[in-house]
Amino acid sequence: MLNANPYQQYQQNAIKGASRGDLTLMLYNGAIRFIRQAIRHTREKNIPESHNAVVRAQEIISHLSNTLNMEYRLSSNLASIYEYINRRLMEGNIKKEVMFLAEALDLVEELRNTWQRALKQARADVVAER
Repeated sequence: MLNANPYQQYQQNAIKGASRGDLTLMLYNGAIRFIRQAIRHTREKNIPESHNAVVRAQEIISHLSNTLNMEYRLSSNLASIYEYINRRLMEGNIKKEVMFLAEALDLVEELRNTWQRALKQARADVVAER
């Protein structure tokens, strides 16, 4: 059976073929997208859509936290950051305050940007070794 939505098929193929590092980057980008949607919906007073977007972002952040390898000290620090982000998302969702969502967005964007730089450096190191 053919997939009715070629974009969905493309996304599924991109996910299946992505490295673990790229998948993490995709998760960060997804969280950012949902937090931005939550901010927009909160400003528009569209409470159900805001709530749904916050919940989706929280699911991504929780997944990132749950998949940390706690053998590394960095993972403990990241777990604390993820927990803080989720608290900010929850507070923004409960109080319908953009400032909490914006703070979470800033943190996730910073983590994503750092991850992006690390991936770029790791790829450059692999090329340099050849």
